[in-house]
Amino acid sequence: MRRENNEQANDLDFMGIWRYDGKVFYDRIIEATEGFDAKYYVGEGAYGVVYKAEISKSQMVAVKRASLSREDSEVSDLIAFEREIRALTNIRHRNIVKFYGFCSHAKSYFLVYEYIERGSLRATLNDNERATEFRWDKRVNVIRGVADALSYMHHECSPPLIHRDLTSNNILLDYDYEARVSDFGTARLLRPDSSNWTTIAGTIGYIAPGKLAYSPIPSKKCDVYSFGVVALETIMGKHPGDHVSRECSSTQSKSPMLLKDVLDQRLLSSSFRLQNAQDVVSIAKLALACLQADPHLRPTMRQVSRELCTPVPLDVPLSAISLEQLRDLNVRKFGALMEDAEPASQ
Repeated sequence: MRRENNEQANDLDFMGIWRYDGKVFYDRIIEATEGFDAKYYVGEGAYGVVYKAEISKSQMVAVKRASLSREDSEVSDLIAFEREIRALTNIRHRNIVKFYGFCSHAKSYFLVYEYIERGSLRATLNDNERATEFRWDKRVNVIRGVADALSYMHHECSPPLIHRDLTSNNILLDYDYEARVSDFGTARLLRPDSSNWTTIAGTIGYIAPGKLAYSPIPSKKCDVYSFGVVALETIMGKHPGDHVSRECSSTQSKSPMLLKDVLDQRLLSSSFRLQNAQDVVSIAKLALACLQADPHLRPTMRQVSRELCTPVPLDVPLSAISLEQLRDLNVRKFGALMEDAEPASQ
């Protein structure tokens, strides 16, 4: 995969992790976590439990511990899994969590990542105090960062990489509220000549509807759908729930829902500058486009990333904009865009 130049040199020399004495490194992880004591627990990923470990002074890492049980369908093929890890080591993007390496053992293995201070986007949104500090400009920046990361994975990696389980729980926030896409346990490289894929992956509430979600061939448009859910969740302050199913259905609401009424009410009491309003409207418009039931009407992540960099001036006040208006604009716009179109299987 091609490397990005938008990241500074890593202070921790973990890219040489495979040159370490495996047993020494394994013992160091066990020592740093006191045998994976609960007090070092950070959270859980798609197929493992995450702990923080200070392996040396001022060098904190996140360690995902996974079992090698043959009953675990995600890791039963260790050879394929290690091949995937080697591919992930070459990803370099400021909005994708840094993967330092892995350490295998007879009974378990560890994936070692950079440690991200604030934890997940979901945890921040679920905490009233933290959510209030997570102001509009920071939320807009997070959404742009996630869009940039997915655009990089889909369009600048060769072969393309599909996440397949993008959720607010798999987006981490650093001290400065910069986003990091994480948890690539279900990610797959998009190789057109391969059919060795699981039939479905993802988290309920973020999985795209329809046959595409259950196709044996992974699709970029499933990531696009999940991004739409996460983007709405970020500006609403909670999972969009019924709004998602409504956008994916053909039924029309009797009374159009206003955008201002679904935004995170914890922030509406604060100053809402014109730039904030333009950014939020742009995000809502693109998020609804990503939720189109027909995957071919969804934009690509490259289109989303570009659109988020150029907010359109508001023709009407934010208070007068409805979700239905934004949805109708998307159907016309992205349904007609052909210059960035891709094969239907992607």
